[in-house]
Amino acid sequence: MHYAGIDIGSLSADTVIVDEQGKMVAYSILPTGANSMVSGEKCFNETLEKAGLAKQDIAYIVATGYGRISVPFADKAITEITCHGRGAYALFPNTRTIIDIGGQDSKVIKLENGGKVIDFAMNDKCAAGTGRFLEVMARAMEVKLQDMGPLSFQAKNKIEISSMCTVFAESEVISLVAQAQPKEDIIAGIHAAICSRVGGMIDRVGLVPEVTMTGGVAKNTGMVASLEKRTGVKINIPEEPQIAGALGAALIARERAQQEKE
Repeated sequence: MHYAGIDIGSLSADTVIVDEQGKMVAYSILPTGANSMVSGEKCFNETLEKAGLAKQDIAYIVATGYGRISVPFADKAITEITCHGRGAYALFPNTRTIIDIGGQDSKVIKLENGGKVIDFAMNDKCAAGTGRFLEVMARAMEVKLQDMGPLSFQAKNKIEISSMCTVFAESEVISLVAQAQPKEDIIAGIHAAICSRVGGMIDRVGLVPEVTMTGGVAKNTGMVASLEKRTGVKINIPEEPQIAGALGAALIARERAQQEKE
């Protein structure tokens, strides 16, 4: 049999299917869009197709993420804190601290040996320091989101961004662009501002190496470099950082199914 994890985030719906040994056999990432129930089912069906499986081949399904209650065919809904912890631990077994920056929230999770969550801090009140924040800033500068990391390495003078409120920071960035300030300097300042905010959460939880970063912002090389400088440690980046939560959910689904057999 196979097991599935479905992570419905604010920006993307991610599905992972694992086999009896816990090995990933397929995954999909789709935009969440306006209807998380529709996107969750579509993502699940796409992953089934990739794996060459039918729905009846899936013994157990765990849903996670902010939209986990909108997956009616899931056997269990589990918080993203637990699932990200399980997924990051599976990818990097020496992980003790997770930095997860998603579309509309960011969190720092501390694990004990074995992958169990023992503490976490979370910013879910506003989009400051999240993927959405970076999207808004990229649009204000008319640069591609995927170009922000490489551009930040070209900065000569990092410009301080004084506000972390998305609305005020956008106005500040537009003003800096109008002043003909170099975009790479502005981007470096944006990364530094996010790093400072995430750093506050790291300080509250306490940094214990190894550190693993999950979520879509982990694809931003400039952001990763900024966090590595702040923490003083090398950060593990999964091959596909967006699916860590769905992977964790799939592995928990496998464990739950085996427990119910006993």
